[in-house]
Amino acid sequence: MSDAVRALEPSIMWNHFADLNAVPRPSKKEERVIQFMVDFGKSLNLPTTVDEVGNVIIKKPASPGLEGRQTVALQSHLDMVHQKNADTDFDFNTEGIKMYVDSDWVRADGTTLGADNGIGVASIMAVLSSDTIIHPPIEALFTIDEETGMTGAMGLKGGLMDASIMLNLDTEDDDEITIGCAGGIDITATGTYTQAAASSDLNWYEISVKGLTGGHSGMDIHRGRGNANKLMNRILWMAMEKFGSRVSSIDGGSLRNAIPRESIAIIGVNEVASGAFANWLAEIENEFKAEHASTDPNMSASASACDTPANMLPNEFGADLLRAVYACPIGIYRMSPEIEGLVQTSNNLARVLVKDGSYSIQCLTRSSVDSEKMDEAYSIQSTFELMGAQVDYSGSYPGWTPKPEADIVKIMSDLYKKTFNEDPHVNACHAGLECGILGTNYPDMEMISFGPNIRGAHSPDECVQISSVQKYWKLFLNTLEETPASV
Repeated sequence: MSDAVRALEPSIMWNHFADLNAVPRPSKKEERVIQFMVDFGKSLNLPTTVDEVGNVIIKKPASPGLEGRQTVALQSHLDMVHQKNADTDFDFNTEGIKMYVDSDWVRADGTTLGADNGIGVASIMAVLSSDTIIHPPIEALFTIDEETGMTGAMGLKGGLMDASIMLNLDTEDDDEITIGCAGGIDITATGTYTQAAASSDLNWYEISVKGLTGGHSGMDIHRGRGNANKLMNRILWMAMEKFGSRVSSIDGGSLRNAIPRESIAIIGVNEVASGAFANWLAEIENEFKAEHASTDPNMSASASACDTPANMLPNEFGADLLRAVYACPIGIYRMSPEIEGLVQTSNNLARVLVKDGSYSIQCLTRSSVDSEKMDEAYSIQSTFELMGAQVDYSGSYPGWTPKPEADIVKIMSDLYKKTFNEDPHVNACHAGLECGILGTNYPDMEMISFGPNIRGAHSPDECVQISSVQKYWKLFLNTLEETPASV
């Protein structure tokens, strides 16, 4: 399937992308892709090192005539979000991504594509391997675990790099030059409950909410897309109120940085109410579809009969759990008062798992204002502590404060206008980029982020636009050629 991708232009970049996507590289399991990148650097006889957390650094001297230019760091992350459709048979731990060309887009067969941030990685590989691309002294930085912890960026120590400029290749709109981003924090509520024996007097059903659009929990959080965990909770709450139903288990969502697309729950309903329940659920499905007609056109909510499970939630605990999930905030908390259209603070209720006497509820809260990030986090903490949960914070990382006066911002803005005869959108984004973290140990390094059009990131709908890659590639090469001289 990758042959068609390899035939695209620029061929040097697409071939590296195909090579990269043949290597399993889910977050937290980057050993193979780290070794792949080390082997790549050594095959070029370039100085290649791996730091103590697993980041790979490859350095390349300047093209002849550009030895006096400032050293540029080219940075992208090696890991990718691993998410697939429920009906897709695929193992991210052993298989390479199955890609195909669809008109002007490259897509994957039922899984995430890994264009986030594989296109950036492949672009850097192209510069390192090329004898014809003109560039200043290069320090290629390939970080790990960006998607689920920012481990690589947070673990990178000062003194390993000399670059004065960093180009982060992780933006998803080709008309944007990004100069700031949100920080984030993981919030996890956990606890246990005493199981009750499931009643055989009830009719048991597997409830399924699926087919939602999902997407990036930062870049897409403002689009009003349905959250499978919230929709499932709504069904369970109303079923409890209307039919006295009992819950046995809930399994919704997958990753913190992906808007949940699917949820499955096992519930029991009194036999005499089963007919009414089926009709009611069909009505609820129609309500959901009407509410989300423009954002989630393929969503569905259905029930199928299943065997009686071994256990179920106690009445009081089940009610408390559903109340807490209902109260947990999702989506936009506050828009930026300074930057029009920018989400300042948000929360994604990413994962709900209730089964066999224990529960875990996972959120990712983002904000470009650290104090406001924690305000939202405390709100979520309070919600789940009211039901007796243990709430823990982890993976906190800072935002990236915009510096619109930086020289690289003016250089790239002018280059963009000169190249495409229009002004770029210079802005900040609500995603979590590594620049703010990297800047803590490299405070004097000017940073900027850009990239091609990527749609549906963090979901199986992820795709990258071929013509946009060509546009981005031109800007990328022009930027390398126009790097300012060393001071």
